[in-house]
Amino acid sequence: MKSYRKELWFNTKNRYELVHISGEVVEAVRESGIKEGLCLVNAMHITASVFINDNESGLHEDYLEWLEKLAPYSRDGYRHNVGEDNGDAHLKRQIMGREVVIAVTDGRLDLGPWEAVFYGEFDGRRRKRVLIKIIGE
Repeated sequence: MKSYRKELWFNTKNRYELVHISGEVVEAVRESGIKEGLCLVNAMHITASVFINDNESGLHEDYLEWLEKLAPYSRDGYRHNVGEDNGDAHLKRQIMGREVVIAVTDGRLDLGPWEAVFYGEFDGRRRKRVLIKIIGE
């Protein structure tokens, strides 16, 4: 069995952003040379997320509005905010998830017809990373 590891780095301009990263994940699978296996993509920061869904701008706006209703930004509305103001970002990440695992078949990501991979940033404007780990033959 082979293993391949790659890191993606992000420094978003906005506090909240959803970044389409399918292309970078596809490239990592190609670089790995693995034809059959699994691809893990996970956010390496507790206020960011990786998830799979439709690459449609209206849906992305709906996600951000929905998350803001569930966990609104507040400088002092969270007990976590001791010297920080990102309590909401921790909750948003919990809702959207830490990682995805995608099957690799014949050297390609096994995604459904409308599925795409996204990095969700909920406390941006600083450098963060995503890990891609691919294992297989």
